[in-house]
Amino acid sequence: MRFIQGFTVSALLLSANCALSAWPERAIRVIVPYAPGGNIDITARTIAPGMSEALGQQIVIDNRGGAGGTLGTDIGAKAAPDGYTLTLGSTGTLSTAPPLYPSLGYDPVRDFAMTSLVNNVPLVLEMHPSIPAKTVQEFIALAKSRPGKITMGSSGAGTTNHLSGELFQRETGTRFIHIPYKGSGPGLVDLMGGQIDIFFDQLSASIGYIQSGRLRALAVTTIKRASAMPGLPTIAESGIPGFDASTWTAIIMPAATPQDIVLKVHGALTKTLRQKATRDAFARLGAETLESSPEETTRFVKEDLAKWTRVVRDAGIKLE
Repeated sequence: MRFIQGFTVSALLLSANCALSAWPERAIRVIVPYAPGGNIDITARTIAPGMSEALGQQIVIDNRGGAGGTLGTDIGAKAAPDGYTLTLGSTGTLSTAPPLYPSLGYDPVRDFAMTSLVNNVPLVLEMHPSIPAKTVQEFIALAKSRPGKITMGSSGAGTTNHLSGELFQRETGTRFIHIPYKGSGPGLVDLMGGQIDIFFDQLSASIGYIQSGRLRALAVTTIKRASAMPGLPTIAESGIPGFDASTWTAIIMPAATPQDIVLKVHGALTKTLRQKATRDAFARLGAETLESSPEETTRFVKEDLAKWTRVVRDAGIKLE
């Protein structure tokens, strides 16, 4: 009987090891916690083909928008830790949401296993072409002449888009009406339709509309100008020194995911990020391709979380 029990345990361990070595045996989903059409969605769809080829399985994009990206991220945190559910984390869901939502259902560090950073994207202050302002300073003057009347869309309350706009108001003494959407895509539709006035959006999601003239861009939110639109000034050089905000992304997995699977995903992701096609695609969107080890990614998330926690606290930003 003792021999049989020992054999059973050994068989189970062997079976588990075989299952891990065989991974992946079916399609893998990537949760995008925003609606289709925005920066996070575009990023996921850019890396999906390369990761699918590297892993030998289909990558399925699963858009789960709502609650400023926290709904889909919470689903990703609570998914089975079997390697078949990845989540595209970002500044909005891992760095800015925690200090804004004390009762958040997930912890950005404790509940996730990190793989690698993916990219970093500047935001752009853009508006409907009917707004009579061609520079940041002209817009500030206009906004001050219409306190509480300029409508500002965002991809959701507490997202990087929202907080960038709040930071802008704080630094310039302007006041907007915030209108949150379930992702950048729906907000851009209303912006181009004239239903709202301005948007702080990721350049990757808006560059096509800007280049076609459907939207007017005044400046990017990063310290450096965007390589995709080098003629566009930064907000910092437009009279608001030190202004800096951007959106980074990273592939994350449930914390209990076996380490060898995490490393396989990391390997497939970094292989994809090193491909010229991927880097060129991100460059065309104004995004900087990033790459990091799981340990470096964890450290980066912790530091960025601390930074935005200070910003939220110092700015006194509170969500209704």
